[in-house]
Formats: sequence, C-alpha cells, structure tokens
Amino acid sequence: MILYALFELFGVKWWLIIIPIVLILVDYIWNKNPPNFPPGPLPLPFLGNVFTGVDYKAMDKLTEEYGDIFSLRRGSTKIVYVSGYKMVKEALVTQVDSFARYVTPLFGEIYQGRGLSFSNGYSWRKQQQFAVSHLKNFGEGKKTLEHHIQRECHFLCEAFKEEQGHPFDPLVKINNAVANVIGTLVFGQRYEYDDIQFQKLLRMSAESVHLTGSVWNEWYDAFPSIMSRIPGPHHIIITNYRRLAAFLKEKIEKHKLDWDPNEPRDYIDTYLAEIEKRKNDKEARFDLDNLAWCMVDLFEGGTGTTTTTLCWALLYMMKYPLIQEKVQEEIDRMIGRSSICTLADKASMPYTNAVLHEVHRKGNIVPLNMSRVAIKDTTLGSYFIPKGTVMITNLSSVLNDKREWETPDTFNPGHFLDSGGHFRRRDAFFPFSAGKRLCPGEYLARAELFLLFTILLQTFTFCPSPGEEPSLDSHLGFTRAPMPYKFCAVPR
Repeated sequence: MILYALFELFGVKWWLIIIPIVLILVDYIWNKNPPNFPPGPLPLPFLGNVFTGVDYKAMDKLTEEYGDIFSLRRGSTKIVYVSGYKMVKEALVTQVDSFARYVTPLFGEIYQGRGLSFSNGYSWRKQQQFAVSHLKNFGEGKKTLEHHIQRECHFLCEAFKEEQGHPFDPLVKINNAVANVIGTLVFGQRYEYDDIQFQKLLRMSAESVHLTGSVWNEWYDAFPSIMSRIPGPHHIIITNYRRLAAFLKEKIEKHKLDWDPNEPRDYIDTYLAEIEKRKNDKEARFDLDNLAWCMVDLFEGGTGTTTTTLCWALLYMMKYPLIQEKVQEEIDRMIGRSSICTLADKASMPYTNAVLHEVHRKGNIVPLNMSRVAIKDTTLGSYFIPKGTVMITNLSSVLNDKREWETPDTFNPGHFLDSGGHFRRRDAFFPFSAGKRLCPGEYLARAELFLLFTILLQTFTFCPSPGEEPSLDSHLGFTRAPMPYKFCAVPR
C-alpha cells in the first residue's frame, strides 16, 4: 500500500528519474574506493571499466596517465594493475606473502579447486612440490628428460628435412614436438606429426589459450551469473578444458591396468604411488580427479608457451641473419655439426644463451601475468590495497622497462652479455613471473628450449620465403604469439 501511494504521489515520469538516481547512488556507495586507493579512469555505474581494453598495450597507455600502480573495476571487482620492474618486484617477491593466486569465476567453474594453476594453500603447495620433484628427478637423476628431448629433436629435424628447403609453416610440427616431450613425461606417449586426433587436441588447447585473453573471458569474470547463461566463445573455453581432462583421464585408466609401483614410467605412475602414500592426508588432495587436472596444467602449460617461444626464436633468426650466423658459429665451435647437443653444453655457449634470453624478453610471451588477490590489507608503493583486491602485474612493462634495459625496443642479445662476452643475468628478467608461483615446469621449459633451438640451428639455416620480408607482428590471447609465417629450413 505504501509503495502504491508513493507511486501515485510522484507519477511515472518522476519514478523514471528517481530509480536510476537511487541505483547510481547505491552503486557509488557500495563500490566506493577506500582512502589512498590507486587511481584510475572513472568507472561506469554497475559496469565499471568493462569497455577499457584488456591487453598489455592498453595497460601501458593507462600507466602513462596514472603511474605504475592504477586501478580498474570490472563489474564490482576491483583490479589493481602494477607496472615497472621496481613495483612488480615488490608485489611478487618482496610482498609475496600478501598475495595468493586469484581464481577467476571462469576458471573456478572449470577447475573447482583442483590442479596446479588455480588452487591455493596446503593442497597447492603439496601438488606443486610433487610436480617439481617429478620433473627434476626425471631430468637430473636419470637424465631421461634430456634423452626424450634429444629424441624429439631428431624427429622434428626429420620433419623439417621432408620439406626439402621449400617454404612451410613450422607451427604444427613445433607444437607437436613440444607436446610430445611433456606428453612422454606425463603420460608416457608421443604422437606422430600427422596424427589427426592429436592435432585436433592441440588446436583445441591453443584455441582455449587464445580465448582466455579475449574480452569474453573478461565479461564472464565481471558478470558470471549473467554470462553463464549467455551463449558465446567463453563456453568454448569450458568445453575444451573438459575435453582435454577427459583425454587425460583415459590415460590414467589405461595406466591403472598395468601399473607397477616399483617401475614408475611417468608422472601418472609416480602420482598413483603418491596416492597410496598420502591416503590419510586428505587435505593434500592426492586423488585421481586431481591427478587429471594437474596433468591438464602440466600438458597445456608445458606446450603452449614453449611452442610460442620457439616460434619467436626461429622468426628472430630469420629476421636477423647476422645473429643467426653468430649462434651457428658458436655451435660449430663448441659442439660441431655431428655431435649431439647436451644440456652440459649450455654453460660454454654464452651467446646462444643470451639470444634465448633476449627471445624471452622481446618475445614478451605472457604480457599480463596470472591474477593475484590480496589476502590481507597491504600497502603497495604508497597505495593502500584492501584484502580481497585483485592484482595483475604487467610483465611486459618489466621486460621493456627503459630504466632497466639499454635498448628495450631492439632485439639485442647484448643485454645478457658482459664486456668480456660472458653471459650475465639481469634482475628485470621476469618472462614468466617471479616469486613462489613460478611454473613447475620451468626447468623442463628451459632445457627443452635450449636443446630444440640449438639442434635446429646446428642442422638448418632459416631463411624467409623468396620475395617475402619477415614480419614481427603478433596476435594476442593470454599469450603473445607471432602471426603465422613460413620459412625455408635449408640443411647446413
């Protein structure tokens, strides 16, 4: 009765004015920033800054306007963006205990607290420790990692030779080779480069990574209850991840049939043994379901970024033939053309090592790091970051920080060489984040990239297609990848 009386009192026109004003005031009060919160562009009521670009280039422009720490709002979620080496290091290293991995609504729906990438706390620590230990033991203890990579290098070189020096797109072959290495370590199997079903799986995985960096993912995370009911590419991400998990669950079931705890063949076998060991430690979540999602993280994480990095590396060699020649001179001098490259050779090849580091820097593979969330009230720089605030570190700004790099806009291996030509580490080298949440497969990725790159340059010279100039243009998803290109792999 009271509402009806008020409606009669003011009339329809007044209510059409009053209701939006009241809603805007409620939104303002509900989402009002606390004192000394990082500045940022004015958000729209209810929507926030959803029309602001989601890529690192848009973040760079906002950094120029608001400084190294600024904020955006997606729906009701407040996000703080951190740029520049000094501030990113403070966030990821100095204040590492102030932030945890943020599980976005989309990936919360997909993973549901399982796996390595979208979990936190005790379970994540135990799963992370186990994965790192497995990959390192296979690499450093039995040297099977090195053997697997060398073997796959042979298959990849043979596939390149089949092109007989004619122009071809190397992406499919490289992606298959990289996937075979992690696949052998995780589920004990490799696939031929013309295997249709495996190629379909790899395309599906790449599609998911690309869509993760799209506006559809941003909209889902801003308005999950609405977007979950609206058709769109965001549903493809969910479907693809579930299909990949189903593929890997089949591998687990096959392993259970002939599993011998005394003769572990791969990650699945060692995990099955760990399930038995930790059956009383329920919080660690060592079970078959979690095994499948840990495998998803290892397989996808161990395939996409390494493939993209190697594609950038070969593109840069084609673009800068003098650098390619210097790499090959070092290979010929330290290894020769007939000896098999080993991981031990890396220590005596500073120029090749410097080139690969510069590929990581200039390739800028993961421009915007995976999200964190403040787990307590924190001061970052001079700003107050309340508990529950999402934080994204702009790794691109670190790799291109003019205060840290002599020629940030140029592909320059000299960034990683001292005056005597020896390799030198750089503090602002954060290609895949820093702190506690480093990828468990980082050791594998570094070993794989060095061996694949060195053996390919030992075997071939890479040239542009006749009449074409190599382009360094890229396309963005979650990762930054080169546009499709062709080259000629000329046997040396």
